[in-house]
Amino acid sequence: MIPRKRFGQNFLHDQGVIQHLMDVIAPQPGDALVEIGPGQGALTVPLLQRVNALDVIELDRDLIEPLRQRCAGRGELRIHSADALRFDFSTLAVAGTRLRIVGNLPYNISTPLMFHLLSQAELLRDMHFMLQKEVVDRLAAAPDTADYGRLSVMVQFRCAVQPLFIIGPEAFDPVPKVNSAVVRLIPHATPAAQVRDTEVFARVVKQAFAQRRKTLHNNFKGLLDDGQLRKIGIDPGWRAERLTLAQFAALSNMVDSSLIAGANGAD
Repeated sequence: MIPRKRFGQNFLHDQGVIQHLMDVIAPQPGDALVEIGPGQGALTVPLLQRVNALDVIELDRDLIEPLRQRCAGRGELRIHSADALRFDFSTLAVAGTRLRIVGNLPYNISTPLMFHLLSQAELLRDMHFMLQKEVVDRLAAAPDTADYGRLSVMVQFRCAVQPLFIIGPEAFDPVPKVNSAVVRLIPHATPAAQVRDTEVFARVVKQAFAQRRKTLHNNFKGLLDDGQLRKIGIDPGWRAERLTLAQFAALSNMVDSSLIAGANGAD
C-alpha cells in the first residue's frame, strides 16, 4: 500500500519501536482501547492480541479491507470508517468505561484532534500518541519558553503530560524529515486550575496567544484592562508565554462572559 500524502501517512514498521510501545501502553484484556489511524496494522495486531477486542478509526477506506484480513482470527476488530476529528468517542464508552486512546497521528491533524479529544476528556483514561517531536515539546513546555503556547496551556489544564521516548525517522515508511516522539496524556480527575467557566478560559488563552509578539495589553483590548491585569500581579507589558496556568485561570475568572462572543483572536 502506497502511503497517501493527503492523509499525512507515515507507516511505522520498526519492530523494536513497536515492542517499546507495547511496554509503555501495557494493554490488558478488558481495556476499552481505541486506535486512531491504524494504517497497515503495525500497532493494531499486537494491541488486538493483548486486549482481544479493539476499536479502530480509519479515514482511508482503501486500508480497511487489508487491515481486516491481517487481523482475522486475532480477536474482535471493530473498524469505524470515519474522520477522527468528527468522531463521537462517547459511542465507544460503554457502561461507563473510560477509553484508552492510541495513535500514530499525522502532523496536519494532531492539534485539532487534541482539542477534539480534550472536549471529551471525561471519557478518557489515558492517551498514547506518536507525534512529531516538536508537537510533544509544545505539549510539555513550561512557561517562559519558546515552545509554550495555547496548546501547552489547554492540554496541561486537562491532562498530565509525560513525554516517553524519541523515535528516529527510519522507523517509518516513507521516512519523514523530522524525529517523532511518544507522549502519554492522563486526564486530571479535576482540571489543574480552578476556573468559573471553561469556555471563557479557553477563549482567554486563545486571545492571549493570538499574536504572540504582542503584549497582553494589546491582545486583551476589549476584554481586560491594564488595571485588572495588575490587580492579580500581571504586567500588561508581558507576552502570553510568561503566564502560568494558574495566572490564566485567574484572568479568565475576571472576564465577563458576555464579552467573549465579540472577542477577536485567531483560531
